[in-house]
Amino acid sequence: MTKCHPVLPILPLLFVLPAALPLASHGAEPLIVVEDRGGASALPYYEALNLQPRESNRHGAARLPLPTPQVPATPADEAAMLPVRSAKLTPGTVARRVIEAPGLRPFAVVGDDEVSRAWLRRHAASLRERGAVGLVVNVETAQALARLRALAPGVPLAPVAGDDLAERLSLRHYPALVTATGIEQ
Repeated sequence: MTKCHPVLPILPLLFVLPAALPLASHGAEPLIVVEDRGGASALPYYEALNLQPRESNRHGAARLPLPTPQVPATPADEAAMLPVRSAKLTPGTVARRVIEAPGLRPFAVVGDDEVSRAWLRRHAASLRERGAVGLVVNVETAQALARLRALAPGVPLAPVAGDDLAERLSLRHYPALVTATGIEQ
């Protein structure tokens, strides 16, 4: 009968440990696959989560800002986008809550309704000061969009279908202001 030396089962770990230490010390570096036994990559699942880092990495690199929807280049582009209807968003009361979205540019979610028009009039100066953009999630015509823009000069307003946004932010009503730290009305 052969007797195994108690150190032999640990021997393979001694080879893996030095290789893993550099990876542990540099969390932002790519993963090195030592052995691939087939299967499907999990990368699409992680990409779908669209995760953002909570803090800058150890090397002091700043976080990348989240992309902000762009205002269309020309009115002709906007006319092709109208009417915009977001079935999952309606005018109503929005409860204030905290979110974590570092780097997110402030944006307002409004529609072409009396509640949104009054809200835009009251908050136009604050939106300008914050550098916010406005997403108009329910608007029928270019004339209605122009009337909304007149209520908040200097605040870019763009017609945008908001159903996906509503799901991602668990938002059901507007008008609302979304910032890197919260959602409020």
